Amino acid sequence: MARWCLARTVTVVSLTVTLSAVAVRYPSCRLLHPLLHPFRELVYSSVPTHWFHFYPVSMLSCYNPNENVHNKAHTSPYPGSKVERSKVPTDKVGWIVEWEDYKPVEYTATSVLAGPTWADPQISAKNFSPKFNEKDEQVERRSLSGLYEVENGRPRNPSGRTGLVGRGLLGRWGPNHAADPIITRWKRDSSGNKIAHPISGKNILQFVAIKRKDCGEWAIPGGMVDSGEKISATLKREFSEEALNSLQKSRAEKEEMEKQMNRLFNQEHFVVYKGYVDDPRNTDNAWIETEAVNYHDEPGG
Repeated sequence: MARWCLARTVTVVSLTVTLSAVAVRYPSCRLLHPLLHPFRELVYSSVPTHWFHFYPVSMLSCYNPNENVHNKAHTSPYPGSKVERSKVPTDKVGWIVEWEDYKPVEYTATSVLAGPTWADPQISAKNFSPKFNEKDEQVERRSLSGLYEVENGRPRNPSGRTGLVGRGLLGRWGPNHAADPIITRWKRDSSGNKIAHPISGKNILQFVAIKRKDCGEWAIPGGMVDSGEKISATLKREFSEEALNSLQKSRAEKEEMEKQMNRLFNQEHFVVYKGYVDDPRNTDNAWIETEAVNYHDEPGG
């Protein structure tokens, strides 16, 4: 997803933070907090590695997208610009609340208006008739959250007002689909035995993360789904592009890692979360949705 990414790196990690302190990833702005909600408690290690550490709990728990919706989506100025959003009081975020004086700012980035292959034309463009709430040829315009409203020819953000209309930096009108691979393994000692936390006695589970060079925030190595691409292909491609490519490895080492990655992504997995994402780039007419999938590396290679 080079179209929205700046340089990033996988760096040495030694966590001493709580779950609520984990930051968003900027290129797709996926919150680590809600996506990893099924794992609940982060723990930390004095051993520097390329992995975060946390305890697993019930994998059936799920992030509620209706909790604290539109925190990041009210970020102002809008990312990569000096455009200020119209202020939206918390009690007027939902469309169910009438607000006759609502006057959102119109903004679509010039990079989107330039017409790259990953972006839609303007709604008013000749011969552009998007089929919202449907699979529109190779473009997935269905939302993971169900049907969304279309008003005056424009899709309406199902999670409410953002203070800005248009598409901002997002290519598609309506949902812009992303995928986030959450790669886990058990922390083990030099003999291969699982390491338990000294206080809780629970085995320590680790997951791969990247650190943004531009803002220093931690992120899941995910990205946007290309038109016609399967989620499984996106998950593997983005992990390879964002995590593995940043490692300083020899050609032989990278080839071995590629074999291990193929094994990992071909094994059984489960969906941690799918749905709306509170993202700084969201607008009233365009928003990010993601599917976060856990692949567990039991051998811990």
